[in-house]
Amino acid sequence: MLSVVRFCYANVAAIKLISISLFKQEPTKRSLLILLKQVGIQGSISFLFFYLIAAGSLAAQTIDLAQIPTTTPSQLPPTPAPQDVVPPTQPTPPTQTPKPEPLPPPDRLLQPPSSTTPTPTPVPGKVPEKIRVERFEVVGNTVFSQKELDKILAPFTGRSLSFTELFQARSAVTQLYIDNGYITSGALIPPQAIQNGVVKIQVVEGSLSAINVTGTKRLNPNYIRSRLPNSKPLNQKRLLEALQLLQLNPLIQSIRAELSAGASLGTNVLDINVNEAKTFSTQISADNGRSPSVGTFRRRAQINEANLLGLGDGLSLAYSNTRGSNGIDASYTLPINSRNGTFGISYGFNDSDVIEEPFDFFRIKGDSQYYELTLSQPVVQTPNQEFTLGLTAARRESNISSSVLEALNFPISELSPGADDEGRTRISAIEFFQEWTKRNTREVIAARSQFNLGIGAFDATINNNDPDSRFLSWQGQAQWVRLLAPDTLLLIRTNVQLADSALVPLEQFGLGGIESVRGYRQDALLADNGVFASAELRLPIYRRQEQQLTLQLTPFVDFGTVWDKSGRSVENLNPSDSDTLASIGLGLRFQLADRLTARFDWGIPLIDLDSRERTLQEKGFYFSIQYNPF
Repeated sequence: MLSVVRFCYANVAAIKLISISLFKQEPTKRSLLILLKQVGIQGSISFLFFYLIAAGSLAAQTIDLAQIPTTTPSQLPPTPAPQDVVPPTQPTPPTQTPKPEPLPPPDRLLQPPSSTTPTPTPVPGKVPEKIRVERFEVVGNTVFSQKELDKILAPFTGRSLSFTELFQARSAVTQLYIDNGYITSGALIPPQAIQNGVVKIQVVEGSLSAINVTGTKRLNPNYIRSRLPNSKPLNQKRLLEALQLLQLNPLIQSIRAELSAGASLGTNVLDINVNEAKTFSTQISADNGRSPSVGTFRRRAQINEANLLGLGDGLSLAYSNTRGSNGIDASYTLPINSRNGTFGISYGFNDSDVIEEPFDFFRIKGDSQYYELTLSQPVVQTPNQEFTLGLTAARRESNISSSVLEALNFPISELSPGADDEGRTRISAIEFFQEWTKRNTREVIAARSQFNLGIGAFDATINNNDPDSRFLSWQGQAQWVRLLAPDTLLLIRTNVQLADSALVPLEQFGLGGIESVRGYRQDALLADNGVFASAELRLPIYRRQEQQLTLQLTPFVDFGTVWDKSGRSVENLNPSDSDTLASIGLGLRFQLADRLTARFDWGIPLIDLDSRERTLQEKGFYFSIQYNPF
């Protein structure tokens, strides 16, 4: 049989002619069943696969779950089966592109305080006209070094000072604090007996005696208090930065602060007024972003509550389906510290039936689910920049079955590389990720790196040969958004995946589709490694400011390439097929405030890849519509 397989791969056109001559037409399901009875199981399976090859229906489909090799996979290129029965778990770009936005002005967040610096205490008793000062002794200072203080006070030492000059020295220390943002700190000269020309200057470093939060409804006031600096001495720059971070927080619509003097010297009261943002939202969306194997037209409904228990904790529930698939996703995120560290738990389930002809004849079914526990902690956090580290413990499981192939005693494990004899794949992985974002009024730069380590724990799939649950891979994503003019954006993004060994389909890199190289079907190519890059321009052609309505023209160019771990290019059934995809295209993007976003793209392939072009997606047309009713 091996020689027959090799012959058929080398003579695709001849096989098609043979199949037509036998059936006098393109084979139907009925004729295929007749063939099963007449030539036996082994011959029928071989012929079925050869017919599918010759018909050209598989040539453009590198499959994400299943390869059905007729013999050893190491010797022959695998025969692709329907893709997207168990979709690969790749990080997907955000649906909403972040836009450069200006930070709120400082005077809108923090009202300039009335004088809160300590008032100089008059020196009691008779004061001589001149005082010989050899040096100053500054007490109560915890901020500046002695060298910094000596530099400020140098003009006032080693000579006789008048009463006015003495207080000028005190004012110089106060000004040093104010210039460095300690606007509620100051210095005074206490009553003292001056000996040996040493004058004592007392520093009173300001602190917050109370933080009063008003305006909150569901959000716990301690959520606000814990994110404001309360260490001594109080620094205006750090306070303003904390207020700007709170203003950027999606839970807060607006925030204003006012600083006033407290009841005792050096204490201050901070009054915060908060206007909470809407935290409950719903989304209804539709697109043609799934593989034709399970139906391209996808419907999705999602609800989000960003402040479920008043702790800033978020809950998200989503349901999506196509004609051949159903899926649910759920996640819960809980803040664990005042530095916006979070703990998250996620779960998702998807079941699929292959509905694409002629693969539906085999009655292939698949289901997958995932569980994730995630710890995330920003280590650098400013209004313009953020760097976050995180760790995820992930569990991914998939099952695939075919009642037809099972009845023929065909090994189900052959449907999905790395699966066991029952078609099951179990992955346990530790994922270490790093995220960096930088923004200003003109641009946003975001990058994400993730290392994935597959471990053979918790009943994970272990095979004698690759692929299995033991692997190491790296995924990188980057995005640059530049504001060229009002509502005119340049968007450049890229995705990369590198692996140290062969990967199971759940972990592979897909190329082609609505979020990848447009102009090709979803996941037209799948491999262990891959690179994708895209550039897009968004040009406004119609705007109505009153309704916040924008219509943009979006020319784009997409490019990507994939390869297997062995270093060879991805093998396709048709030798003319490429492991590189490229396209140019044009889109139309409509946005109505934050209620409705619609997009229509047409991608033109620059590199030929065989496809039956039965769906809009395979013809290069894509659409996505998202409506937010609440």
